[in-house]
Amino acid sequence: MYSNKENVNILTSLLVAHGIHHAVVCPGSRNAAIVHNLNECPDIQCYPVTDERSAGFYALGMTQALKEPVVVCVTSGTALLNLAPAVAEAYYQHQPVVVISADRPQQWIDQLDGQTLPQSDALGRFVKKAVSLPEPHDEDTRWYCNRLVNEALIEKHAPVHINVPITEPLFRFDTPALPQERKIDFTPADATNITLTHVCRMFLQAKRPMLIAGQPMNPLMDEAVMQIGDNEEYVPDFVVYAGGSIVSKRLKHFLRKAKETWVVNREGEVTDTFMNLTHVVQADPEVVADLIRFNLEEMPHPFVQKWEALLAQIRQQTEATEPPYSQAAVVKYFEQQRGGNIVHYANSMAIRLANTYAKTRVYCNRGVNGIEGSLSTAAGFSCVTEGKVFCVIGDLSFFYDQNALWNQNLRGNLRILLMNNGKGVIFNMLPGLEQSPARDKYVAAEHHANAEGICQQNAVTYRQAKDMQQMQEGIDWLTATESERPLLLEVFL
Repeated sequence: MYSNKENVNILTSLLVAHGIHHAVVCPGSRNAAIVHNLNECPDIQCYPVTDERSAGFYALGMTQALKEPVVVCVTSGTALLNLAPAVAEAYYQHQPVVVISADRPQQWIDQLDGQTLPQSDALGRFVKKAVSLPEPHDEDTRWYCNRLVNEALIEKHAPVHINVPITEPLFRFDTPALPQERKIDFTPADATNITLTHVCRMFLQAKRPMLIAGQPMNPLMDEAVMQIGDNEEYVPDFVVYAGGSIVSKRLKHFLRKAKETWVVNREGEVTDTFMNLTHVVQADPEVVADLIRFNLEEMPHPFVQKWEALLAQIRQQTEATEPPYSQAAVVKYFEQQRGGNIVHYANSMAIRLANTYAKTRVYCNRGVNGIEGSLSTAAGFSCVTEGKVFCVIGDLSFFYDQNALWNQNLRGNLRILLMNNGKGVIFNMLPGLEQSPARDKYVAAEHHANAEGICQQNAVTYRQAKDMQQMQEGIDWLTATESERPLLLEVFL
């Protein structure tokens, strides 16, 4: 039996019609009717997560793994605001997280009723569509409710917010079947072959063309830019920028020397990262990148070959260098041992080291680059895949997101490599900050915490390492051991 709330039933029916099969659900009374329906529906798999901030990132990780929309459902009030960091990250990653919030009836907003605040626009510009459903009492409002849900769910490349006001009584579940709802489909206008061919022709005709793939990108580019210095022979005259955020600040500054940049994105948004944008192409970045790559195989370009030779030289130097016991040594050895498994890197030092040592695709929340949610994103990813999912993370990011492990449904395919140096060590690398006596205590958040107790209370198998040999043995254990629950290796540095 389903809820007797008609707007909830219309919503549930259309979620299924639009091919949504996974929902992260958070506790609460106002959203209980929605959670009941999601759980009752045989086409939807529910994943309970108590902490709403963590839940948002769980949903983000699932969208990354499944490449399809995933619901995160919360109760009314501040529960919705806790999703804001994950929604902002999803917005800049162009991931279709579907936020569903229960709400009080409109007449009770701002009347000092409990768990009540203006919710319909609470997530602001970080959702592509925000709708607040009516509670239907006639055919016109049923039609309107159907239309609003469809308007939200046709957006496939960005988060959306569906707010659901629900009047008491909340807990009547006596509807035998979901209604058959009209589904509205959306067919985008694809970029024409003429446009794509023109981009490719411009690239091949340029003297010094460069394709920047964004996140992820070539891990050796940062070192290459350092070695190039002021050598103008390596500066491109034509850049095609297709993809997500670039980790390296040094590379961004280098590309500002280019004369012309064409940006390719699905939304046709003006993104002038290098301050030399001349054209915006609305198209799938992967299609454009593949087309250029195919043509380069047919007709090699001297400038591209020049860069490839430089990168090969740097790769050889990097592989030959053995760093001392440090975060660099940890990441280098891990990358040698991880095989083809999925890896999520946390922000700050972790992803910068991945930019040096990772040879294959990695995941990282580089939409807004916040330290929160990296572990939850990896955990969500692990829930919807059978293969091993690793999370390489620093101490501040880990402790900030420790509630990601507060979940009985996590399995042994989640593996965590925690690098604990007792503070945010990246702040040691900022020129001039060493002059401040406030750096370690107040800026870098110096601490003496460890993860052993957190692992014990969450049934996570724990191991620690304090030198090079223990670290290497620990990573071997982390990558090879079979387990029914998550594993965590804490490396003290």
